[in-house]
Amino acid sequence: MRRLRRAKIVATLGPASSTPAVISRLFQAGADVFRVNMSHTSHDRMRELIGMIRAVETEFERPIGILVDLQGPKLRLGTFGGGHVELKRNDTFTLDADPAPGNATRVQLPHPEIFAAAEPGHTLLLDDGKVRLTVTESSPKHIVTRVEVGGRLSDRKGVSLPDSTLAFSALAAKDRSDLEAALDAGIDWVALSFIQRPEDIAEAKKITRGRAAVMAKIEKPQAVNRLDEIMDLADGLMVARGDLGVEMPLEKVPGVQKQMTRLGRRAGKPVIVATQMLESMINAPVPTRAEVSDVAAAIFEGADAVMLSAESAAGQYPAEAVAMMNRIAIEVEHDQNYRSIISAQRAEPEATGADAISDAARQIAETLDLSAIVCWTSSGSTGLRVARERPRPPIIALSPNVATGRRLSLIWGVHCVVTEDAHDQDDMVNRASRIAFKEGFAKAGERIIIAAGLPLGTPGATNMLRLAFVGQDTMQDE
Repeated sequence: MRRLRRAKIVATLGPASSTPAVISRLFQAGADVFRVNMSHTSHDRMRELIGMIRAVETEFERPIGILVDLQGPKLRLGTFGGGHVELKRNDTFTLDADPAPGNATRVQLPHPEIFAAAEPGHTLLLDDGKVRLTVTESSPKHIVTRVEVGGRLSDRKGVSLPDSTLAFSALAAKDRSDLEAALDAGIDWVALSFIQRPEDIAEAKKITRGRAAVMAKIEKPQAVNRLDEIMDLADGLMVARGDLGVEMPLEKVPGVQKQMTRLGRRAGKPVIVATQMLESMINAPVPTRAEVSDVAAAIFEGADAVMLSAESAAGQYPAEAVAMMNRIAIEVEHDQNYRSIISAQRAEPEATGADAISDAARQIAETLDLSAIVCWTSSGSTGLRVARERPRPPIIALSPNVATGRRLSLIWGVHCVVTEDAHDQDDMVNRASRIAFKEGFAKAGERIIIAAGLPLGTPGATNMLRLAFVGQDTMQDE
């Protein structure tokens, strides 16, 4: 199951893709990581899906990553007397704490933290931005607004505040319960929704305690303004373009996407580009030309992964959508401009032994036209640092820890193989050569370069490079 591309594909599971047969087809079509959206999934169903994914993993003998996406705090209006109202431009509309059914002049807003944060001049977006209000007066019990963009507004529609930082955690009670259940089930990545500040990441990390990597979903302007701080704490970023495009002008989203992919590259942490990538394939067997260009742009930019949401979760063509994304990525990575664009974005290595070794491995592998860079990695850090270099030769990560292999399945260019740790240097070299041959990365007589840490099995101690020939005896099974 060697992939013919470096960028990874994340496929969301849902009603259209919740059987073992479909999950297997998605994996064979190119999915590297499966996303479980806790906004629509019970704990029991989540455990069933994880069991199906692990069965596919066993069948194909390849680590598969599982990303659980937490719902995050949901801010919603109360109800209206007739179920809906029609707001008109320049109307005065009040949000208050009164639970009585609303009308065309007022409605309940059962979130006191919004009353505390909203100030005159701030914007409130209702129903995914379809209705826009400007705050003219605020107090601890009500907010008076002017309708800037009117429209139909019905019960319990969502509320967004692009200008206000709210004094609540990104982990609601439901999220904490979902996170504990997901960790107990053995997931690999957890995505936090609607984060505003780096403290939200720290709070989640106290709960995960290393049992899963933490992905920060960037979908609020407040998070964009503190990207560097958030990246310092998070294990990866997701460009959640749906809500981001609601809370900030749409024309700014592509620039934020580029900013995030380059920040992730510099930090050596993965970035997923998500939302509406092949949206038309929910109902059509082929995407639009614009969607193909959108996916291609993310690949050209060097994103670690691109993600399918409703396309694979609820669409009519889930496997076809994955296969299309796979073909786009392969074509982009074979484009004559791809390598120059990727190389131009390379950041200088940090002043650490691991980065110096990783940079040297890339230079040696490219200068000598080696067949592969093989990383022995216990924690996954060596694979991450080598992937940061975006080398031309493929990267093979060998780890004795299946959890490490699963987490690395999200990382650009990394082909993960779970194998017992090397006993000594000779075993390290011989096994790396045999696996490179067996997995189809090197032929007999070709050379590979091996990155590892001595003493063997010491996490984060990458300090050795070794060139090795793939010999004729490599053709034998391990």
